[in-house]
Amino acid sequence: MDTPVNAVEPVKAVKPKTVKIVEVGPRDGLQNEKALIDTATKCQFIEKLSDAGLKFIEVTSFVSPKAVPQLSDALDVVKSLPVRPGVHYSALVPNIKGLERALESGIREIAVFTAASNSFTQNNINMTIEESLAAFTPVVERARREGLFVRGYISTAFYCPFEGKIEKEPVLAISQRLLDLGVQEISIGDTIGQAVPKDVHTTMTHLLQYLPLAQVAMHFHDTNGMAIENVKTSLDLGISIFDSSAGGLGGCPYAPGASGNLSTDALVHFLHQQGIQTGVDEARLAEASALIRQVIQQTDGLVEDIGNLEYLGQVTYPPSSPL
Repeated sequence: MDTPVNAVEPVKAVKPKTVKIVEVGPRDGLQNEKALIDTATKCQFIEKLSDAGLKFIEVTSFVSPKAVPQLSDALDVVKSLPVRPGVHYSALVPNIKGLERALESGIREIAVFTAASNSFTQNNINMTIEESLAAFTPVVERARREGLFVRGYISTAFYCPFEGKIEKEPVLAISQRLLDLGVQEISIGDTIGQAVPKDVHTTMTHLLQYLPLAQVAMHFHDTNGMAIENVKTSLDLGISIFDSSAGGLGGCPYAPGASGNLSTDALVHFLHQQGIQTGVDEARLAEASALIRQVIQQTDGLVEDIGNLEYLGQVTYPPSSPL
């Protein structure tokens, strides 16, 4: 085991005054919906998110159109988006072929993905964890040579739908492997939304002994209504990067029981209540969420998500759930 980065002079966690939000709705949100949304609407959605002040937006995924038909227009989406100063568009890239398409699109930030559970990676991408790391090693190497920013997702970092509870040690080991490969930001995912604050505190306290705090992000799902409580715990540990999805859209098609992502609307509202700056206009964000919800409802009757309901004041905030 490597020497903890804080081993010599332990650093007391300081709650951040500003937070970086990575908006994943256009990719992680839409990939799990039955609706096939046209390119123009996707671009309108993304532009409204930018108008709201979101600076980091994961706009699509360069995966096989057969695997994820909802994102088959990835190249067109990226090429149609206007360049906005200070706005960072990113895309998920699974392999070299996907990277080639990403480079063709002109996008400058990508993300690769693996998991802390072999069962999950086998169900998700038909690979073991080791095989997944081997598969995207050349992706990361090429992307860094091309000057791209590279993010890494670790799914099922707390619980797996097939293996149950995941211990902190494998999550750390995979995180370190990703950083060694050249990944510049690690997103730790509660893929099926089963983690509670105690789980987050245990795992992340361990990880942050070894990982650079500035390179760690959290990705929560709100299956049991605990996403905001888990954000609270993460903030107390000094973490300042969070993934979320406008309107709480999304889930994971390969994770039974996974419901929507943490709602960006709820996250921003909560952070502002805590006096933490996000740079996001809540009213404009609500417009973006309303747009995509309306489109999806018209196509497949999307059930309203808890994130927007709480934002609109229709349920108790934050949602209560036993630990």
